[in-house]
Amino acid sequence: MPHRKLKEFDPVAFLATSGLGRRILHIKAKGTMFSQGGLADSVFYLQKGRAKLTVVSKAGKEATITLIAAGDFVGEEAATAIAGLHMSTATAITACSVLKIEREEMMRVIHDEHAFSDLFVAFLLERSMRTQADLVDQLFNSSERRLARILLLMADFGKPGEPETKIPKITQETLADMIGTTRSRVSFFMNRFRKMGFIEYNGRIHVHKSLLNVVLHDQRPGANSISAALLDTKRDKTKLAERASASAKRSEGGI
Repeated sequence: MPHRKLKEFDPVAFLATSGLGRRILHIKAKGTMFSQGGLADSVFYLQKGRAKLTVVSKAGKEATITLIAAGDFVGEEAATAIAGLHMSTATAITACSVLKIEREEMMRVIHDEHAFSDLFVAFLLERSMRTQADLVDQLFNSSERRLARILLLMADFGKPGEPETKIPKITQETLADMIGTTRSRVSFFMNRFRKMGFIEYNGRIHVHKSLLNVVLHDQRPGANSISAALLDTKRDKTKLAERASASAKRSEGGI
């Protein structure tokens, strides 16, 4: 008998359809995929929609740690050697289609299908780089630049193809949590971005490519480059000037 060639595994088809150990869930906006402290027995793949990951401290304070877009895995802690608990809560921002992959099936496909494991590892590396970039952004950039970066990421700037430009409805409280500032500051920056023509919003936020200037070059059109200078940047420059002056005085005193 002639040898029958096995059908080649297709990771795209695997993630698009239900099957043994996996099923597609349709989650309404504000619905939950999994909760912090729950058993991590499944990995989720977001097929369509937007979601967010939040954590709650022992004191009851909630913080948004990242946003999830179509093509992202979430709950990947279920794929560790020992099953544990979810460290965060995944909540739908918009209506979502999600593939829920049971832990046993996830472990099998990672070990048996190299095409899938390559895709999954590439995602994990990208997630790690994104986390590092978020940390650098939090440590060194002003609140305004952090907000601009979050809006651009939500609009898929930097990804292959044309950006969506219109981002899902998201509250100013959530944006404030993500960039580590107050809602009033976010409101102030959003109004300034709108006056400068970087964004439009009427229910949903429409992001223009010109917002990249804030992140990449810290440029603003015309007189705004002076009149709308960042308060954070002013404070930083003042501190640098004071340090330089103090250093000069010490040097003179040592001569």
